[in-house]
Amino acid sequence: MKYEQSLYKIVEPIKLNTIKRLNKSKKWEYGYNKDNDVVVISKTGMIGDIIEIQGLQIALPKQPSNIYSHSKDKAEQKWKQFPANPAFKKIKTVFDWQDYPDDFKQNHYEYIDEEFKRREEGFWFMNNGKPTYITGTHYMYLQWSKIDVGAPDYREANRLFYIFWEACKADSRCYGMCYLKNRRSGFSFMSSAETVNLATLASDSRFGILSKTGADAKKMFTDKVVPISLNYPFFFKPIQDGMDRPKSELAYRVPAKKFTRKKIREREEMDDVEGLDTTIDWKNTGDNSYDGEKLSLLVHDESGKWERPDNIRNNWRVTKTCLRLGSRVVGKCMMGSTSNSLDKGGDNFKDLYNNSDVTKRNRNGQTKSGLYSLFIPMEWNYEGFIDQYGQPVFNTPSKPAIDPQGMEIDYGVINHWENEAEGLKDDQDALNEFYRQFPRTEEHAFRDETKNSLFNLIKIYEQIDYNEGNRNSSVITTGNFQWLNGKKDTMVTFNPDPNGRFKISWVPSGKLQNNVILKNGVKYPGNEHMGAFGCDSYDISGTVDNKGSKGALHGLTKFSMEDAPANTFFLEYIARPQTAEIFFEDVLMALVFYGMPILAENNKPRLLYYLRRRGYRGFSMNRPDKVWNKLSIAEKEVGGIPNSSEDIKQAHAAAIEMYINDHVGLLQDGTYGTMYFNETLNDWSKFDINRRTKHDASISTGLAIMACNRHLYRPNPKQKRQPLNISISKYNNTGFSSKIINNKI
Repeated sequence: MKYEQSLYKIVEPIKLNTIKRLNKSKKWEYGYNKDNDVVVISKTGMIGDIIEIQGLQIALPKQPSNIYSHSKDKAEQKWKQFPANPAFKKIKTVFDWQDYPDDFKQNHYEYIDEEFKRREEGFWFMNNGKPTYITGTHYMYLQWSKIDVGAPDYREANRLFYIFWEACKADSRCYGMCYLKNRRSGFSFMSSAETVNLATLASDSRFGILSKTGADAKKMFTDKVVPISLNYPFFFKPIQDGMDRPKSELAYRVPAKKFTRKKIREREEMDDVEGLDTTIDWKNTGDNSYDGEKLSLLVHDESGKWERPDNIRNNWRVTKTCLRLGSRVVGKCMMGSTSNSLDKGGDNFKDLYNNSDVTKRNRNGQTKSGLYSLFIPMEWNYEGFIDQYGQPVFNTPSKPAIDPQGMEIDYGVINHWENEAEGLKDDQDALNEFYRQFPRTEEHAFRDETKNSLFNLIKIYEQIDYNEGNRNSSVITTGNFQWLNGKKDTMVTFNPDPNGRFKISWVPSGKLQNNVILKNGVKYPGNEHMGAFGCDSYDISGTVDNKGSKGALHGLTKFSMEDAPANTFFLEYIARPQTAEIFFEDVLMALVFYGMPILAENNKPRLLYYLRRRGYRGFSMNRPDKVWNKLSIAEKEVGGIPNSSEDIKQAHAAAIEMYINDHVGLLQDGTYGTMYFNETLNDWSKFDINRRTKHDASISTGLAIMACNRHLYRPNPKQKRQPLNISISKYNNTGFSSKIINNKI
């Protein structure tokens, strides 16, 4: 199947007439445009295409009429680093420049001005016949940064990365980016280049570097930041204090020297020289690194690899304050990493990444973390599969593509990746490590190790991979249930909504929807033979720290003769609405729509009492492990099952284990299971029987499985064996009639 580009898309949130009108007067200002909900990264006052990257709408500069091209031949149009000006070969500092005659300077001012313009506004060039825009920061990286292989290659993935980063800088609501990447994507060099680029422009500023260890931060500073700074041409390079190759701090300031009268007479102009008074340094890794500092830029390298006791989330809470004055964001963070396994610090980075979703903002317009998350799949940025135009070779080409070094690429990166993964399927931990290093999805990036899993992780991940490969989003519909015309206790309808709380993969036919039976004023489910729900509820609407567990509801079919998929989870609900009553009503509407009963934990009984009060006690199942006369008064009143019993805990876990082994992943007949809900699958992968409260989805699904297999949990009545008292009479058969002999044996 041919790979389809999905990393960005061109959108049209603004009317064309509005764009033209404001372009004419050059009224588009760099920054967040609240009226149109776009981030403008153009510094010319004019905008062109608006693209959306991971939910963020970014307005690019308007395409100029004249675009630079290395050749008229389309095939030869690509990025090429401009050769250094040979006239500047001996000019190392601004002091050297001052010694040159004025006519020499006048001949080269235009060149210098053009470089500053490209640095500020970005650069347009023809790439294989296509006008292509790169930001000023990207231009500085490609043109003036020296990395381990010499000059960096142009890559489309990096172009989009820098466009997103420019939007993060332009957006006054944003503290920076949280970049989820693949190994050797170039982030360390790109962030180092940006550090030098910004530091050589800013005055009275401080720039900081953190990594997974202090040694790694130091290495990034000495091996990347310092060489890039040294490679800058004199007109971009500020006055530097200290050694050319410092170990701990790069200082752009006037050196503190003791001048003699002779030195002063020889160079009187030194009195007028001013330094930037800007520094770049690194810190050892820890929760309180840079605490109390004021930073213009903080680079967080390998943030997903902070192992305990160091905690990236705790550190970010501290360093975030270094980037603001009151409510005003005055600095930015450039955070990027692959992820460790979840129990080795990856869980903290995952939480930080998830809390940086640009589509989820508070009333101040900020994400929970303040950062903006960005994920670029490995196929966009995998060494050896990028052609001379910087484009990824996704699929095996009909004729070989050519890479920047002139080598042939005759194989597609998707095929290469799949072959690598296939070879590791017998070693799940090795496969998961490969996924984390080279993820094609966010799920891959946060794969956990298998050794601590209670359930069969191989089958769980087989199912997750199958779902992702088959774009399970086409199977799942997101939405909400509603009472018809808003009248409760009538008919329920399902309304698709991308922001809805429910995810469903199947609905019963029209005649089976809203199948409710009324008996003696109590409502009962009419489709009990088809399936059942499990639910992990909650009683309190709000929590002290706003971190309360979510409510979870799952629907599961049985094997039946109806037109329904057998043994299939068809509904997933994992959410915590603003009030518990909204959650209860959501659950009730799902029960009515499907006409199926529910098994819920009764240690949080508000949901069960809610159902009873509304007349739906018949929908609430009794615990299957006890007969009616053995139930407590409360259990008889509202139903449900406790979670305190060790037997129940074990039975619950065994139910999930049974279902996974029989219906998840690659099955014996060569097909895959129909469990399409990856959030639940991931919850299963991390399930801890001793910390069940953290796993709402697992609790809910386990109860659904028990509800559909209640016959397995019926108690065996203990029959009291009593000896049979059988009396055998003897008869006296002498004479004409038989007479009973009273002796009994």
